[in-house]
Amino acid sequence: MSKRALWGGSCLGALLIAFTAGCRQKPAQQAGPTQPVVPVSHPVQREVTEFVEYTGRTDAVQAVGIRARVTGYLVRSPFKEGDIVRGPSTIFGARLREGDLLFEIDPRPYKAQLEQAQSQVKLGEAQLKLAEANYARAKDTFDKGAGSKQDLDTAKATVDEANARIEAAKSSVKLYDLNLSFTQVRAPISGQVSRYYYTLGNLINQDSTLLTTVVSVDPMYAYFDLDERTLLRVRTAINQGKIQVPAQRTELPVAMGLEGETGFPHQGTIDFVNNVVNPSTGTIAVRGIFPNPKPEKGSRLLSPGMFVRIRVPIGQPRPALLVVDRALGSDQGQKYAYVVNEERKIEYRRVKAGALQDDGLRVIEEGLKPTDWVVVGALQQLKPKMEIDPEQTAMPVPGAPAQDPSAPAPPKQ
Repeated sequence: MSKRALWGGSCLGALLIAFTAGCRQKPAQQAGPTQPVVPVSHPVQREVTEFVEYTGRTDAVQAVGIRARVTGYLVRSPFKEGDIVRGPSTIFGARLREGDLLFEIDPRPYKAQLEQAQSQVKLGEAQLKLAEANYARAKDTFDKGAGSKQDLDTAKATVDEANARIEAAKSSVKLYDLNLSFTQVRAPISGQVSRYYYTLGNLINQDSTLLTTVVSVDPMYAYFDLDERTLLRVRTAINQGKIQVPAQRTELPVAMGLEGETGFPHQGTIDFVNNVVNPSTGTIAVRGIFPNPKPEKGSRLLSPGMFVRIRVPIGQPRPALLVVDRALGSDQGQKYAYVVNEERKIEYRRVKAGALQDDGLRVIEEGLKPTDWVVVGALQQLKPKMEIDPEQTAMPVPGAPAQDPSAPAPPKQ
């Protein structure tokens, strides 16, 4: 046999052996698709209060534009710009108090007028004495039959005229004394005074020149516009007893938050609602009043004109279910959530979402039960009837401290 034939037989035998061994070998088992691990949680159950939120501006309870009531040149302004004008019952050491001097108009012309009027009173009193003496002599002469009735009447009229002149002079004294007092412009209310609008030496016109302003600082108003729909809801809730209003009072609780603050930490009451709804905007002006105390070491937080956030409760506390906001999806404007059933499959649930709470959980009005396992993550990767591996966790709360990774995980059902 040739070498080529022997080589070909050897190759054929090797191929047959390899093929036979391959046929006897078991095929490798293919791994099936893994189920995605999805976090699920029960809805949180607690009491919530329904509310609405608005923006507003603070304003002073009292604000006074300080104007002079007489004309003259400004000669004194002893207060310091920005001073706090304190009431008479405040702590000792206040730089300015209600009624203290803010400005002084040159008093000399008004003092001279007052002195002139006082001199007129003295002149009238002297003339009265002379008139009374003349009247007494005329009456004595008339009683003796030596004088005429005309002379007696003339003497009596002179006495009356002197009395009238005295009364006119006294009225002038009161007027000029009042004008003299008006040269001293005093703080009419307690609060904070603004800057000098006019400096010394300027001519100040009566009732027209604005010298400065004083605004009260505690308490403070906050104005905001309430929409007509919410107004009707609040009034209906009050009528139905869902909102309790103290007897003989109309104040409702209201909360306020400042720029940079979390939530609404300042508590006040609504003390005024306007009597007309603005037909152009469909809103009504509402005012809340808030305390603005001064800390022992520090400054008051509120000043007139500040931007604030307002929260108005429109119902009594009630039990509710809440889920984290990211557990909700939106489908053509409708909110939904994914719920895992007993077969570990995804169910699509249409829900009615309520208000977002301060801790980031949102109220669910309809569509969920306390025993439902709600998907709280990876909603974009899921679809209805999809089988998953649920990982049961506590409902995540945005802003809450993270859980200790070494802590044991909740058991799976």
